[in-house]
Amino acid sequence: MTKNIYFASDFHLGSPSHQESRKREDRIIRWLNAIESSCAELFLMGDIFDFWFEYQEVVPKGFVRLQGKLASMTDAGIKIYFFKGNHDMWVKDYFTTEMGIEIISDEMVMERNGKSFYLHHGDGLGPGDEKYKLLRKVFRNPVCQWLFSIVPPRIGLGIANWWSGSSRVANKTEEAFHGEEFEWLAIYAKEQLQKRHYDYFVFGHRHLPLEIDLNEKSKYVNLGEWINFNSYAVFDGKDLTLNYFEK
Repeated sequence: MTKNIYFASDFHLGSPSHQESRKREDRIIRWLNAIESSCAELFLMGDIFDFWFEYQEVVPKGFVRLQGKLASMTDAGIKIYFFKGNHDMWVKDYFTTEMGIEIISDEMVMERNGKSFYLHHGDGLGPGDEKYKLLRKVFRNPVCQWLFSIVPPRIGLGIANWWSGSSRVANKTEEAFHGEEFEWLAIYAKEQLQKRHYDYFVFGHRHLPLEIDLNEKSKYVNLGEWINFNSYAVFDGKDLTLNYFEK
C-alpha cells in the first residue's frame, strides 16, 4: 500500500441545529481536505446524516458542501463506501448515481494488505436492545419504506425531523464505557471470532472512540463521533489506529 485507508462515522449532520451542523460540516470538509492526498479508500460507516430519506425525485436539502467534496474525491479516483446507519438507512441510489459512492447495507468483510476486516455500522448487533432490533426490521422493510414514500415530502420529512429531535445527539446524551464485559459490540466481535479470524472489527454507532484487544491478534475499534471527538481510524497498510482531528 502506498496510501492509507480512512474510516469515520456518526457525523449526524442536521442535528441538533442547522447552525451547529454547518460548523460540523465545515470541520469535516477540513478533515477531508487534509487526508485527500494520502487517501486510497474512505469508509463512511453510518449516521453521516441525522436523517436521510430518498424519494424518487426528492432528497433532503442541505449538506451540499460535503456532497461536493465527496464527488470531487471520487472524481479523483478515491473509492468511497457509505454504510447505512440507523439514522440514514433509507439511502438508495442517489449517492451512487451522482457521486459514484458504493452503498453498503449491512456488514462488509474485506482484506487489505494481508489484514482482514469486519465492518458494520454497529446497530442491531450483539445482545440486548430487542425493541430497536424489531424497529429496525420495520424501518428496513420494503413495504414500509414504500408506504412512507407516498407521504408528501413536506409531511414525511417533517415527521422524520421531529423523530430525529429525540435522538442522542439532539438531547446531548453522553455515552460512557462500563467495561469490556458490557461492551456489546465487543461481545459480538468475540462471537464472530469463534467462526473465523478477523484482524480488525470496525464499528460506529457507539459514539465512543474505543480500541479493545479481543485477543493477541484481533482488535475491536469504535470510531466515535464528530460532535465531541472528531475521531476517525486510519489503516496504513500495517496497523489500524484511532486518530483525532483538531483536538
